[in-house]
Formats: sequence, structure tokens, C-alpha cells
Amino acid sequence: MSEHNETESAPRAWRLVLESIERDLLDGRLGPGDRIASERDLAADLGVGRSSVREALRVLEVMGLIRTATGSGPQSGAIVIATPTGGLSTLLRLQVAAHGFPLEDVVRTRLVLEDAVVTALAGAQNRDLSAAHQTLDAMDAADLSPSEFLALDAQLHLALAESSGNTVIAAMMTGLRTSIESYVQEGAVAIADWDAMSALLRSEHRALVAAIDAGEVDAARSLVHAHITGYYTATGLTRRADARNPPSTD
Repeated sequence: MSEHNETESAPRAWRLVLESIERDLLDGRLGPGDRIASERDLAADLGVGRSSVREALRVLEVMGLIRTATGSGPQSGAIVIATPTGGLSTLLRLQVAAHGFPLEDVVRTRLVLEDAVVTALAGAQNRDLSAAHQTLDAMDAADLSPSEFLALDAQLHLALAESSGNTVIAAMMTGLRTSIESYVQEGAVAIADWDAMSALLRSEHRALVAAIDAGEVDAARSLVHAHITGYYTATGLTRRADARNPPSTD
């Protein structure tokens, strides 16, 4: 393949490589710990240039699905790694950075995800909320700036998602964290009495975690919904109509 032709076909060629690796993963021919075929073999098998193979592998590495290492030992080459949250989280973060998501969509998605999180946690026989309690304690510090407080707020919600044991939800919350935190930080500017707002948020957080600890599923769902919609309504970031039409809890 000439360098000119490879350059013209590169956008399609590296996608062919991705699709081939995807098929191998879906069909079980590749799994965590397995080494992907060499650049030379992939290029020959798929009829593409080695630069296209390298581009595809760079994409997979950035997404956290493989790691690459030079050399000739057992850990050299491109190896599939078991990071269930890596690829999805990275993809969402890149989407947020490149285009952003409408605020209303972020709020609705949070409601769906966090409803599932508190339902799972409150209904679990065993739950570990130690990370959430540590974050709650950190949020009680008197000298926190609004920015520092809201960063901990985001960390609390992520800690709950990670404690739920649902790796897909945890990955989505991780990927959306930047978007969520940026909107929440933006809303703080509209709060005239930050001390009163932070006190309210602390109280809401404590009540939510207490309901989860007590296994009160319905209360936890109601509290997390009121907490999320209440802040966005109070800051004027989202239309009041969105807060009046929550997802069905049937």
C-alpha cells in the first residue's frame, strides 16, 4: 500500500482495526490479559497499513481498554486489561469536553442513575458506606470555599455510586462528574446566602445517607430526587417545569 493511498484511506482503515478487535472481544477470542496480534499481523490480516493499526491501538489505549509496552517479554505488545469503568468513563469525559451535554439531560440522567444507586444501596443486605461517611465529615469543615465544598459534594455522589457495586453506573457517574461539577459550580454564583445553602446541602446529604444506612428505600429515593432537583431549581440553572415532572417511581 502506498503512503499516499494509506493516508487517504486512514480514517476508514483504523476503524477496520477497531471493528476487528471489537469482534474478537465480543466473540470471546480476546479477553482480559490476552495479547492482541502484532501490528505486522493485524496489518497483513486486515489489509491496512501499520500506521492505521497504531492509530487504532492508540485509541484503545486512551480509552483504557488496552495497555501497550515495548520489548519482547510476556508483558510486551498490546494487552487487553480489565478496567470495567475505564473506557466508558473516558468516552463520556471526552464527549463532555468536546461538545458538552444539555443541562436538562444531565439532570435527568443524574435522577435515573442516582435513583438506581440509592435503591440498590438501601435494599442491600450488606453495604459499605465508609467512603461516603468520610466525605460527609470532610464537608463539615468550616473553612471550605464554595468550590471546595461542591467538589466534595460531587465526590460524595460518586462514592455512593461506587459503593452500589454497579460498575456501569459507577463508570457513567465518573464520566459525567466533570459535567455535573461544572454546572453545580456555575450555579453557586447565583446563591445569595451560601452559608445557608451549604447548611441545607449538608443536612440533605446526612439525611440521605442515614436513610440508606437504615435500609429505607422509598425515603432514600425521595430524598435524592428532592436534593438534586432542589439545588438546580434554587440556582435557576434548570426550568422549574423539569423539577415538577420527575421520572416515575412506579
